[in-house]
Amino acid sequence: MNFPILSAITFIPLIGALFVFLTRSERDEKNSGAIYISIFTSIVNFFIILFVWYSIDKTTSDFQFIEEYNWISGFIKFKFGIDGISILFILLTAFIIPICIFSCINSVKTRLKEFLIALLVLETFIIGVFCSLDLVIFYLFFEAGLIPMFLIIGIWGGPRKVYSAFKFFLFTLLGSVLMLVAIIAIYWISGTTDITEIYQTGIPSEYQYLLWLAFFSSFAVKLPMWPVHTWLPDAHVEAPTAGSVVLAAILLKMGGYGFIRFSVGMFPVASEYFTPLIFSLSTIAVIYTSLIALMQKDMKKLIAYSSVAHMGYVTIGIFTFNKQGIEGSIVQMFSHGLISAALFLSVGVLYDRTHSRLIKTYGGIANLMPKYSFLFMIFVLGTLGLPGTSGFVGEFLVLVGVFKVNYLVAILASIGVILAAAYILWLYKRVVFGKMENIQLKKIKDVNLSEAAILGVLSAAVLFFGFYPDPLFQTVNVSVDNLINNYNTAVSYTHLTLPTKA
Repeated sequence: MNFPILSAITFIPLIGALFVFLTRSERDEKNSGAIYISIFTSIVNFFIILFVWYSIDKTTSDFQFIEEYNWISGFIKFKFGIDGISILFILLTAFIIPICIFSCINSVKTRLKEFLIALLVLETFIIGVFCSLDLVIFYLFFEAGLIPMFLIIGIWGGPRKVYSAFKFFLFTLLGSVLMLVAIIAIYWISGTTDITEIYQTGIPSEYQYLLWLAFFSSFAVKLPMWPVHTWLPDAHVEAPTAGSVVLAAILLKMGGYGFIRFSVGMFPVASEYFTPLIFSLSTIAVIYTSLIALMQKDMKKLIAYSSVAHMGYVTIGIFTFNKQGIEGSIVQMFSHGLISAALFLSVGVLYDRTHSRLIKTYGGIANLMPKYSFLFMIFVLGTLGLPGTSGFVGEFLVLVGVFKVNYLVAILASIGVILAAAYILWLYKRVVFGKMENIQLKKIKDVNLSEAAILGVLSAAVLFFGFYPDPLFQTVNVSVDNLINNYNTAVSYTHLTLPTKA
């Protein structure tokens, strides 16, 4: 295919944002032109990406639809390409953004036009991350995503929005500075920033350890891992609903994708060496943040700590270096993208009616909002990993994968499953069931048509991939096999060439 389809799916949202910018602002802030353009752009892009997903050759691990242009001659190439792993994250991004646009139409009361521009620009940067096959281009897209997210939190957020926006920005920026230094070092060592060339030539093992730590500093903050997770609850609490959805459903996955593509793909020897560190931090995250979630009074904060715990399973799965673990981590990220988006949207539905996120505000809403309660239940069951939901598939495979390599980590991670059931069911019980003590709740109405449609689409996706996850496995199967083979080859070679003691 000669048509630059990856550039198209990357920059179509940016073009849409330009057209939204050119629309005339209206006094009532309900700029219908901006809304229609945003919806049209995001949906068209989603269907194009669906076509790409359908068209990708799932029998090869090679990067496909490659585009390559000289940007800075002899130094940086603008190079795009996708494989079975990256296309899933692109698809998730294209699926979530239209949902965010639909959800913010009624919830965002001021500067809706600018909010839509920020969402579309953010979509461009995120898709660019997953398409990039040059380290410098990857870094530029990776960092650029901070700007629209910073604005979304800082302008449309809650009372402590400025503090949370700066905390989010500084945490992620400081982590990424070391990655930039590492990219410069890789260019000095390899003479290129082309990811495919680096895969082929490899990086000498003596350099891998420091480079791995530099990339780790960025991906650990983005994911986020314990103990650099503290920015996430603050960001979620203050961010508007659509901002929380994008943050939890997509932005966190950039960290997991980075671990797969770079930490394991480029630095296999160092990845093996630092696996105990990853397992330690991940098990602490799973158990500790689950216990913290049990103590939360704010629904958004509880779901935010839940995200940290679930991302712990992702890092555990990736560093098992076996098929079940890595495939499980990818499916877990995809599933968490759907479920976390749905949970934050569910909280947003209640917040739009009562302007409160406190759990104690609610109780007994099952009688007043039966449709909402039913849909909310599906996402709750998905969070705790009930069979038949997408949440079960990923967690189960991760636990199977880690049981093969470390029994203790597997047991500790299994405790996290129990704790997840505890905090999420406790949340559901307090909000949906029990006695209605707040008299003002008697005035609230069930989900309207648009809210029901949004939550209904997400619930259908959670159930579909729960009962039939095969499309996900077919997409990533060969790419994961290739990743594991390359890892085993590199590690085996290093072990064979190590000097023996006299």
